[in-house]
Amino acid sequence: MKQPPLRPPPYVFGPAWTALYGLMGYAAHRAVMRASSPLFSSPLGISADSLRTLYSAQLGLNLAWMPLFFGLRRPALAFANIVSLVGINGYLTYLYFNVDEVAGWCMVPYLAWLGFATYLNAGVGHLNRWDISESTLATRKALGKDQ
Repeated sequence: MKQPPLRPPPYVFGPAWTALYGLMGYAAHRAVMRASSPLFSSPLGISADSLRTLYSAQLGLNLAWMPLFFGLRRPALAFANIVSLVGINGYLTYLYFNVDEVAGWCMVPYLAWLGFATYLNAGVGHLNRWDISESTLATRKALGKDQ
């Protein structure tokens, strides 16, 4: 499979996602706890329930990306998924900043990583003509076109 430039080595992904999930969880906790406080008055009408729903939706999209890309080998579907994931997290970050500034800043590295992951997904898709199926990759390798 052809890879885009700047692709990090595989050992980077585990620690990066561990840190990102920690920050995401902490941000969600801070924002939901603040929005749940009877002393909190939201200028945007943000409720703790809406924050929990959006956070859960982004986790679902996050969870779906890997089976779409690696399991089904459908980079176009994975790309649509990750673009949606960036959008919902951009909105969630905006809401978090309006509820708790620390929670908003905790989401910034996740948004940056998602932007980079979107580039990697699009790069793999484009360089491989949006087809990374086993049969196509095997055919390319047999023909010597895997470089």
